[in-house]
This record gives sequence, structure tokens and C-alpha cells, in this order.
Amino acid sequence: MLSISLNRRLLGNWEEVLAPHNLGYRIKLLSQLQTRRLQEQLEPFELTPFHWVVLCCLWQEDGLATSTLGERLQQVGGTLTGVLDRMEERGLVRRERDARDRRICRIWLTDSGKELAEVLPPIVTEVFDQAMSGISLPEQERLSQLIDSAIANLS
Repeated sequence: MLSISLNRRLLGNWEEVLAPHNLGYRIKLLSQLQTRRLQEQLEPFELTPFHWVVLCCLWQEDGLATSTLGERLQQVGGTLTGVLDRMEERGLVRRERDARDRRICRIWLTDSGKELAEVLPPIVTEVFDQAMSGISLPEQERLSQLIDSAIANLS
């Protein structure tokens, strides 16, 4: 077994991998803070950040199959099913069996779900703008590219 001092020499600046200093932990903290702020802004609409991402997908392409929606959000079926149940109860979405393949359930926005596309994006943009305050647009774009690369590396 290697001694602690030998391990440290071999690993170099190993403190960088320990919370709260490692990049993964700080990204998680940023996500939690942003999610908390987003939740505060969505609360008056009785929505959660997960509702927000589902709505975003459907605003871009209405009538997605549940499985496709789950793939895009990288969510397991049970988690997504519960969220869709609540969104359906709220009158934001409706589920319909696909006419050509009854095994497929498609998710469609209701008029209420569509109307939120005019209200929510400016509110959510404020949260994102606050997080990026003091960071130039080119730096934001580079950060986004780097995060996309890291996600791709682990996917």
C-alpha cells in the first residue's frame, strides 16, 4: 500500500478532485443554485424546473412520443410519467395514442401549455442572465461549448 505522501506526489495537486474544489462539485452547486432560483420564479405558476424543460421540448416540437421526450431529457420513464401526470392534471398537456402505432403515446400541449410560451421564457431568461452576470458573451459561448464537450465525453 502506498503511503499518503507518495500518493500525493503521484497525484500532483490532488486537492483539485476533492469537494468543494473540484469542477464537478462546483457545476453541481451552480445547478442547484440556478434550479432553486428558477423554482422561485416558477412557483407562482405552480410549475417546477422539470415542468419547464418538458414545456421547452414541446414548444420546439409538439406531439413527441413519451419515449422521445424521455431521451431528450435523459430521464427514466417513471420519473417522466409522474411529471406528465401532474402536467396533464393541470391542463398543460394531453396524451394521445399514436394513430399508426397504439404502443406509442404522444404528448401534446393544450392551449394553456402553449400560452406559457409567451410568459415563461422572459422570466427564465432573467435567472440565466443573473447567473451569467459579468461574464462576456464570448466567454458564455465558450463555457457552453466546454460543458457540451464534457457531457459528450461522459455520454
